[in-house]
Amino acid sequence: MNERLQSLLKKLRLSGLAESLDIRLQEAASHGLTHAEFLELILQDELAVRGERLIRRRIKAADFRELKPLDHFDFAFNPSVDRKQVYDLATCRFIREMRDVLWMGPPGVGKSFLAQAIGYQAIKSGFLVYYRSVFDVVRDFLQDEAFDGEDKILAKYLKPDLLIIDDMGIKQLPKRSGEFLFEIIMRRYELKSTMMTSNRPLEDWGKLIGDVPATSAILDRFLHHVEVINITGKSYRMRDRQDNEEPKKKVRWNN
Repeated sequence: MNERLQSLLKKLRLSGLAESLDIRLQEAASHGLTHAEFLELILQDELAVRGERLIRRRIKAADFRELKPLDHFDFAFNPSVDRKQVYDLATCRFIREMRDVLWMGPPGVGKSFLAQAIGYQAIKSGFLVYYRSVFDVVRDFLQDEAFDGEDKILAKYLKPDLLIIDDMGIKQLPKRSGEFLFEIIMRRYELKSTMMTSNRPLEDWGKLIGDVPATSAILDRFLHHVEVINITGKSYRMRDRQDNEEPKKKVRWNN
């Protein structure tokens, strides 16, 4: 490719097209492509590169804690996880219908894994996603209040098509947590989808949040259009720990 053409593509920010142009020129010459066919191919290349970059930016903006694809989840280890139900969520229909999702179950059974994996699928489907632990939520709002952020933090929680709030029930939340969570749930209610994970039953949320009236208001809205998924069984992390320790038991020392 000559320098002048390279410069023009750079000015037009057509880097995807620039990367594939030489190959496409050879393809056009060897297969006798028409001008229209050639143009369609190089434009498809540009769109593909732009699409990949957009996904990478949205993954970074989502701020996942540990992102793994859904096909890496071991459904065989825990039969209580309904594969069909999970893959139905992965179609993102619940986001289009502005419904919510609540994962319930003890620690280590895969709630956070599945929530983030579905968040990743949502990004690939063109949706905006934001992931936070419940402690991140409280910390963000306390910081916003302390530094007079003019609702910039709240805007970050209201913008995404899917908001994932993880780790409800790990420990009791600081004061005013109920106010912050209620504001988020109330403002997103019937407008955007929210997904939460919890290892404690709903009747314990009042104690965890420390504000029974706010908790009741949160659950009243959140549970209205929610799909509750209960997971039981053993911890994946304990299985991994056992697998890592197993070879050590087989080591024999020679005298």
